[in-house]
Amino acid sequence: MAIDLTAELAKFKDPKLARELVRACAMFAPEGGATLMEVCGTHTVSIARNGIRDLMPEGTRLASGPGCPVCVTSNRDIDTVIALARVPEVTIATFGDMTRVPGSTSSLLAEQAAGRNIEIVYSPLDAIAFAQANPDRQVVFVGVGFETTTPLVARAVKRAADLGLENFSIFAAHKNMPNALEAIIADPQLKIDALILPGHVSTIIGSEPYRFIAEKYGVPGVITGFEPVDVLQGIAMIMRQLHEGRAEIEIAYARGVMPQGNPNAIAAIEEVFDTCTATWRGLGDIPESGYRLKDAYAEFDAVKRFQPEVEPTIEPKGCRCGDVLRGIMAPSACPLFRKVCTPENPVGPCMVSSEGSCAAYYRYY
Repeated sequence: MAIDLTAELAKFKDPKLARELVRACAMFAPEGGATLMEVCGTHTVSIARNGIRDLMPEGTRLASGPGCPVCVTSNRDIDTVIALARVPEVTIATFGDMTRVPGSTSSLLAEQAAGRNIEIVYSPLDAIAFAQANPDRQVVFVGVGFETTTPLVARAVKRAADLGLENFSIFAAHKNMPNALEAIIADPQLKIDALILPGHVSTIIGSEPYRFIAEKYGVPGVITGFEPVDVLQGIAMIMRQLHEGRAEIEIAYARGVMPQGNPNAIAAIEEVFDTCTATWRGLGDIPESGYRLKDAYAEFDAVKRFQPEVEPTIEPKGCRCGDVLRGIMAPSACPLFRKVCTPENPVGPCMVSSEGSCAAYYRYY
């Protein structure tokens, strides 16, 4: 019998079920309140768009964390991409939102206006195809993202190696989530009581890499999906754990996440990349939280290939994007929010990306 997908999806927006979950959140909410951090940009948007923050029990705070890969990319990395764009024979291939992220003195969009070669692509394989069709150009794909996109870039690098493609390379700014979460939990300025764990990342890595959060730090977490009922179910499960004094990693997104994750995707990452220290905007240097190409694939490292001259890093004056990413402050508390910094004139990346906290607050609050 065929499944009615429209009817199935409607269940995740069922108002009656949503109201029951809101009541469950209130029933199990700790007396002194609790701070829950969502660490996925899509969750941030869903919470804002569906008014979930306003449905929480008194004293419950939903804080947005470093869940937007574009937002956590450091100014130094952005400046390096811009420097690569200024190499005469290079064409930068990137996703669209990266073009608008401001670096220290420029952006890829500004570089394109100045005559640099910038190509918008929708996948790393598009960049491979562009390189094949333009053998006179050196195509550099900008690899930015968490574990969700890293396997695709790994496969693209392996594909380029198999093809013997000499005019394709990548700038690798990929990051992994678990080590960043440890930095967040260990931050003395924060008191995170529980984590709403990312759905997309967890389809790749599963639930096991988060286990240390509960076992080492006593912080519960629930992996959940993105529809309103998904998010509310995840929060209700967290509240129940807090009420019962438990700290476990649970899955409320069983239709998309298995405890062991996706073995093929994990194998692709491990074949092409090693972990390394990465610089996160707002969080600084976090050991083993980034990826670099293994020696066997070092020829596809754009920085090693072109050795661009990168300008000195200048942080945008007054921008509090780093504090927003750490969950220390809401976007609306930034002095630039809505005044100087808008989606049309972004000062920081949190206002650029569709998954950015500042962009979500600007649109929905």
